[in-house]
Amino acid sequence: MRKLATLFTDSYNELKHVRTLTLTGMMGAVSVVLGYLTLAIGDYIKIGFSTIANQLVYYLFGPVVGGAFGGMLDILKYLVKPTGPFFPGWTLGALLAGVIYGVFYYKKSISLWRVLAAELVVSVLCNMLLGTYWLTLMYGNRFFDLFWLRVQKNLIMWPINSLIFFTIAKNMEAAGIFRIMKEFRRTSS
Repeated sequence: MRKLATLFTDSYNELKHVRTLTLTGMMGAVSVVLGYLTLAIGDYIKIGFSTIANQLVYYLFGPVVGGAFGGMLDILKYLVKPTGPFFPGWTLGALLAGVIYGVFYYKKSISLWRVLAAELVVSVLCNMLLGTYWLTLMYGNRFFDLFWLRVQKNLIMWPINSLIFFTIAKNMEAAGIFRIMKEFRRTSS
């Protein structure tokens, strides 16, 4: 429990650095742009690339910064390109996803198992359970009618999203980009 508290404290302290805020702002812009590069496979399955930039923020800065980033980015994306009515439940889900990814990734090595586990927890809690609940509140559909469709979609996307992030993150790590980003932050202190 003490390690978890330290993880949140360290992540909170990341907010004190101007370059952390600058880098998260740039990653937010990248995420918005990547949001336009979505591959639609049928009516229900979409492969999006904006989560790559998001997960890099969660990895670099942890659960506190990640949660704030996820929530604010959800609102920003809605303002830039609204799709349907605004519903604060989606913002809460994005915030929670940022916290979960941050707990799994922050100050830890990137491994395929860690990425698969983080993606599974977010898929089950934020997408399948909360997301389905938000849809029932918004549109009045029955929970289990939507739930099984969302389970199928998320089980298909779980390994795809995991492999996309894992491959990109490992290549960035091998190229020394994470080391450069961390040194960039340290020089601002």
